[in-house]
Amino acid sequence: RPPQPPAYFFVLDVSAQAAQSGMLSAVSTAVKECLDDLPGGERTQIGFLTFDASVHYYSLKAGSANPQMLVVSDLKDLFVPAPEDLLVNLRDSRECIDAFLDQLGTMFTTTDETPLFQSHDSCLGPALKAAYTITKQIGGKMLVFQSILPTLGDGSIPASRENVRMMGTPDEVHLLRAGQSWYKDTAVEFSRSQICVDLFLFPYSYIDVATMEEMARYSSGTLHTYVGYTPRNDGERFQSDLKHTLLRPTAFESVMRVRCTKGMRITNFYGNFFIRGTDLLALPNCTSDSTFGFDLAHDESSVSGRVITIQSALLFTTSEGERRIRVLTQALPVTGLMSEVVKSVDVEALVCLLARQALQVSLKTGLLNARTRLQQTCLDILRGALGGDKRVISGYTHQTDPNAAKTAEPDIPENLELLPLYTLALLKNVAFRGGTDVHPDERIQAMHRLNTLNVGEMKRFVYARMYAIHDMPPDAGMSFA
Repeated sequence: RPPQPPAYFFVLDVSAQAAQSGMLSAVSTAVKECLDDLPGGERTQIGFLTFDASVHYYSLKAGSANPQMLVVSDLKDLFVPAPEDLLVNLRDSRECIDAFLDQLGTMFTTTDETPLFQSHDSCLGPALKAAYTITKQIGGKMLVFQSILPTLGDGSIPASRENVRMMGTPDEVHLLRAGQSWYKDTAVEFSRSQICVDLFLFPYSYIDVATMEEMARYSSGTLHTYVGYTPRNDGERFQSDLKHTLLRPTAFESVMRVRCTKGMRITNFYGNFFIRGTDLLALPNCTSDSTFGFDLAHDESSVSGRVITIQSALLFTTSEGERRIRVLTQALPVTGLMSEVVKSVDVEALVCLLARQALQVSLKTGLLNARTRLQQTCLDILRGALGGDKRVISGYTHQTDPNAAKTAEPDIPENLELLPLYTLALLKNVAFRGGTDVHPDERIQAMHRLNTLNVGEMKRFVYARMYAIHDMPPDAGMSFA
């Protein structure tokens, strides 16, 4: 199909909890500040949908001064009224969009002068299906804001999923896995229509992040959580995250494939995507923050060439409607000496990949096995680095360096000195540490972050930065606003 215009569709929970928290006001303020700078210029499309116990559509017809709300309460036979005015051109309907955002913060709040029935239910599943029906012909970015556990229609989650007795036990792994496949199946359907879902969660109690997180993971989206959200403590951070999500450089309708030299093969991929076939990564949105990892394994006993070549190709559509291919090629020299391999290691990139490998282990067999995997891998790498260069002759191992045996206790190579430190930091991170003090929702958020952060951000996430506090200026820590 021809390149589609960038589309941004907002799906907002307006249940009593969401309306009272102040989240809606923060959303309206941040979105309104971004409207002039959204990628796509005159081509940009935008739409809104709200939901509680029913689904609320908004007709944003060009030339109208105010939006028209259309409410559908039948969640089983959901239909889309006025489909041509629910996803509109930003420039043509700007006046109506501004009016909607001005009203959003107070539209669902109740006062003595304007009493309003507020629902404590949430039909997230039907709302997602309704949003999909509106956007599937174009694709784009869907931003979902949720405050409570989904309780109505498809995708409803029982509160019984929360079981604090499992925390800190081998059975905790069941709380870290999705309780149903509906969100994954829906995400795959979204991915096929080039729709990316970014989740913003505002829980005040258990919300089952493990189940809902699959919407973001398999549609190449992101997950943000703001536990016990209050405008004073979290408003600025939330608005900053939302603005960054909307304005960062984004490639639409993307697919990526990674290839390597004959004799090698790629065994696993890490990141947020859906794999089509065996090696094609479907990425409805690929942003400047997207990161991916993979494992490279020997497919044959030896490699004949002097270099191993790895190539990635990303096919995407720019926000201006241009189709492009970005190709990255890396040639890695082949060596038979362990010392040369060790010297080439970037310890921070290594730890980033080890963390993602351990995340897969934790969801398959449990947190204890993941921690054991991290420790054992660290030890194996250091043993290999300290073992020196060796070769096998007639079944016997010989040192290639005759001076190596004279060294009683070889030092850890300089570039690997921080590997034990980073490994210990990972073991103590919220994503992996044991005990009963980490709630499953909090752990899943940490796992999602580890799976998507780039190398520099990962280092800061697992190993806290240190600041000297004795000579800080008077305005340190104050907002720039």
